[in-house]
Amino acid sequence: MDLVRSLLFLPASNARAVEKARTLNADVVVLDLEDAVAPESKTDARRAAVEAVRAGGFPRRIAVRVNALGTAWSEDDLAALADLSLDFVVAPKVEEPGVVDAYGARMAEGTRLIAMIETPRALMALPAIAWAGEPLAGLMLGVNDLAKALGTGPSPDREPLKSWLAATVAAARAHGLFAIDGVFNRLDDPDGLAAECGQGRLYGFDGKSLIHPNQIDAAHAAFSPTPAEIAEAEAVVAAFAAADAEGKGAIRLGGTMVERLHLDQACALLDRAAACR
Repeated sequence: MDLVRSLLFLPASNARAVEKARTLNADVVVLDLEDAVAPESKTDARRAAVEAVRAGGFPRRIAVRVNALGTAWSEDDLAALADLSLDFVVAPKVEEPGVVDAYGARMAEGTRLIAMIETPRALMALPAIAWAGEPLAGLMLGVNDLAKALGTGPSPDREPLKSWLAATVAAARAHGLFAIDGVFNRLDDPDGLAAECGQGRLYGFDGKSLIHPNQIDAAHAAFSPTPAEIAEAEAVVAAFAAADAEGKGAIRLGGTMVERLHLDQACALLDRAAACR
């Protein structure tokens, strides 16, 4: 199971931030070579990312967001990463399935790809991108770029993007990929962050992109099963394990009818709870 509740982005060129990331419990640390790095700093950031990955010390998994294919830096980015022990490459502005193959040809064996969905063209190609196969592991919705490209107005509950939240999750689920929600920009709004993380969980996302360490706990709280959910799942498993449930496709549990699909959901939730521990 891919536990990707929190993917923390930080500039690869910021040595202090990289060092701090080694003390954090984010599920994935993403060293950024793209948006967080000015053009004149791209080479230094790439060198710093390579050194950081080789030095290791990150508590969980490590990823690098490269510059998009076709930019002046992309080939050098991928060449520099090709012999590193890296969990993920994060690819910005993926708009067609052939891009997945192009990344796969340039990536080290065992490194997997997270495709960022950030443009109207990507939305129109979502099913095909999700179908692309290895090394694709997940889809990440880039909400800032997407909102800009669509020309949407501000909305506290992301009303203009809701259909694309659902579409991204559906495309991921159809092909066994994980789905990552976009960033929350306000650093001084913990209630807003908690609400948006909860919305992402409601829509079926597996985790959230983060831009500051103070967002990790909210993401983990939202995308980890709650004690009440665990207790309910355990009750479903126990009910189907009882002798009088043998051979039945549906049984009564309290005042609710539960089916075998609910048993499957309960087992998946308990597996996720174990991974979160």
